[in-house]
Amino acid sequence: MREYLLTLCITAAVTYLLTGPVRKFAIVAGAMPEIRARDVHREPTPRLGGIAMFFGLCAGLLVADHLTNLNQVFETSNEPRALLSGAALIWLIGVLDDKFEIDALIKLGGQMIAAGVMVVQGLTILWLPIPGVGSVALTQWQGTLLTVALVVITINAVNFVDGLDGLAAGMVCIAATAFFLYAYRIWYSYGIEAAAPATLFAAILMGMCLGFLPHNMHPARIFMGDSGSMLIGLVLAAGAISVTGQVDPDALNLYVGSEKEAVHQTVPVYIPLLLPLTIIAVPAADLILAIVRRTWRGQSPFAADRGHLHHRLLEIGHSHSRAVLIMYFWSALIAFGALAYSVNSASMWIVLGVVFLSAIGLLLLLLPRFTPRTPRWMERFVPPRYRRRGSVAALSPEASTPAPTDQSVPAGAENRTPVVSGVAGVNGATAIGPRSRLADRRKAGTR
Repeated sequence: MREYLLTLCITAAVTYLLTGPVRKFAIVAGAMPEIRARDVHREPTPRLGGIAMFFGLCAGLLVADHLTNLNQVFETSNEPRALLSGAALIWLIGVLDDKFEIDALIKLGGQMIAAGVMVVQGLTILWLPIPGVGSVALTQWQGTLLTVALVVITINAVNFVDGLDGLAAGMVCIAATAFFLYAYRIWYSYGIEAAAPATLFAAILMGMCLGFLPHNMHPARIFMGDSGSMLIGLVLAAGAISVTGQVDPDALNLYVGSEKEAVHQTVPVYIPLLLPLTIIAVPAADLILAIVRRTWRGQSPFAADRGHLHHRLLEIGHSHSRAVLIMYFWSALIAFGALAYSVNSASMWIVLGVVFLSAIGLLLLLLPRFTPRTPRWMERFVPPRYRRRGSVAALSPEASTPAPTDQSVPAGAENRTPVVSGVAGVNGATAIGPRSRLADRRKAGTR
């Protein structure tokens, strides 16, 4: 566990330290597209955050290769090299898209090629545990098609949910945490070495997301772009492929009997990993709804719109931060609920706990304008929006200073409308100067 934690910390530190220089590079390179109709941020914000995340991935793999126990993963398996090859290809395609806005079909082809590169190097699904049937061996073509489909679906699910500050990185970090706990349990508790690569991939993915989140939380100073969202989606899919269909169900010794009975007992364990969409169910549901919605309207499934789940949360009155936290809540509930069910599927307390937390989540959805207030003795330690109005004025250092009555008003200021917080469209941070609180917007690249 210590070596996994060390790898996680090194990955997070490299990603965090490189994100600042990458932001300056993105500004110089002009990777700051104009505000699009589907965007919720108001000011041009640099992309290319995936550059820092990719180098964090490389640093994590390099450190793990020089550790005593984790070095065995590289000696006995070619999966880390397969991951690095596919990640490099998908990252390069994402960087080009962040800069030049390449066609969606080209990106789809690049995703399939990246998945194919991993399959050629051995990162593929070999067999599937099916209830009542047993372990079904897959042919080479079946394993290749299933692996490519799983990679493409996961990449696009993560890419679709990347619409608010810190949303994609936080949700993938939650999924990676649940995935790490499961894979580490399989590797450590049952002594199955085939789960070691998946455990390493999950730890590195957690470090990539944790290192990038401080720069990406609202208001974001940089976006990960497609170079980051497609990269973390591929790493998450690679971990699921690494452990699904390569761990023998009988090796878990969860049930003494026939192979069919053993597979039936381990279905709660395999389902969340066979389909990583079970862990990242929220972005997967968003992906399916987007495809149905756009196809129903006669549009291309790759056409962008403002109908995603996070857009709906903003429209019904939730603030930007609260919408992100609600999405975090549902992701954690589904991911850790599936993890708990895989550990003990016969416990009724797990079902009751999930139902209770789901009721809390629905209550949060129905209270978009509720603002919690803290006790008076804690008001000095919380942000001003959680204080009472009288306390805000009393605690403000400017409250005792009388405002000048003859203050001059800049020309044209009376015609500008101030920004109202909590509405859709308030997001991001300027990349070229102090954050403006006025509604006038300049195009990217202008002064």
